[in-house]
Amino acid sequence: MDSFPNIFCGWSWEENKLFELALTMVDEQVPDRWELVAAMVGGEKSAEDVQKHYVILLEDLQFIESGKLDHKLGGEAFQVELDCNQSLCWTDEDNSLLLQLNIN
Repeated sequence: MDSFPNIFCGWSWEENKLFELALTMVDEQVPDRWELVAAMVGGEKSAEDVQKHYVILLEDLQFIESGKLDHKLGGEAFQVELDCNQSLCWTDEDNSLLLQLNIN
């Protein structure tokens, strides 16, 4: 994933994946949520970094769900069909990243 685009404000693909996994594991009601998520990402990001990254994620989701997303690529329209009834597959890579979190 070395060619992962730098669209995540300095976040590598691995850091972003660990961030996403950590969000699923640390409940929103936990008082020190952002400190825990930052630790799970690997210590390179501060609690403030992960909280800002979360706000960006929410803004992106809101924009996508608003229906205002421009579906044009290189001037040509494209369509992506999603089967909302299909579950996401958990890959070996996902499992490896989860193990890196080392949560006990």
